[in-house]
Formats: sequence, structure tokens, C-alpha cells
Amino acid sequence: MEEIKRIAVGDIAPDFTLNDNRKRPIHLADFRGKKVLLSWHPLAWTKVCAEQMKSLEAHLADFSRLNTVALGMSIDSVPSKNQWAKQLLIAETMLLSDFWPHGAIARSYGLFRDVEGYSERANVLIDATGKVTWVKVYGVPELPDIDEVLAHCAE
Repeated sequence: MEEIKRIAVGDIAPDFTLNDNRKRPIHLADFRGKKVLLSWHPLAWTKVCAEQMKSLEAHLADFSRLNTVALGMSIDSVPSKNQWAKQLLIAETMLLSDFWPHGAIARSYGLFRDVEGYSERANVLIDATGKVTWVKVYGVPELPDIDEVLAHCAE
């Protein structure tokens, strides 16, 4: 399989449309004029991923104040993400399903782990014009620091 270059600061973010956990089509380009945080997590129903997504929900007001939309991204199916969001009490944060074609958007961002079949744990911040301004890839067991994320959104 051809190696895809990892998304980098200065790149134009590849556009996409994915369904969220409520089966709504979410189109990245619809958020032009706002910053967008793509918060990638490997798999739903795991502890660190749950904490990562709950931190997005807990900081909705901060993201709004910073003109940022935070999207939870993974290869899990829509029904799985919907049930998981209900269990985690995530009512507002959109959890997008990159399920089929399996991991296609993660691949386009260079964030798909072929051996495991899921994405990296990563944060990708896109500015109001669609340009990437921050990328951080974490170890799979590492919880992203929400304060660091918010600081980048504030820049």
C-alpha cells in the first residue's frame, strides 16, 4: 500500500463529508469561517478515547468562545458511536464515523495505522480558511492535554 504523507502545518486540509453519531452528514467545508479541531481517537469504548471525547464535550463553551468546532473522529461505525455518545453523556459534540471506506479520511490525513486498522490518536487544527495550523500525534495510550489544545485554538 502506498504511504500517504502525514498532514502538516501549512497544508490545506482535505475536504470530506462523514456522518456523525446522529447520522447527520457533516461536511468540513461547511465550517469555513470557523476553526475546526479534528480530534482523532483510535477506538470507541476504550478508556482513554472516552476521556478524550468527554473533554471535548466539557469544553464546548471554550471552543465556542474561540470560534472553534471540535469534531471527534474515529473509524467506528455510526451505530457504535451513537450508543457510545449516549453512554458518555455526549449531547453536543459531533462524533464522526470514518467507517467506510474503512479509515479513508484518516488515510487522506496520513493518520491511519495499517497494522492495527485504526487511526492515530491525534489533533489537527484547521483555520477559518481551511489551512492546517497545528498537528500533534500522541501515543495510543496518551490522553491529549485539553489545555494545550485550547491554547492552540486561541492562537
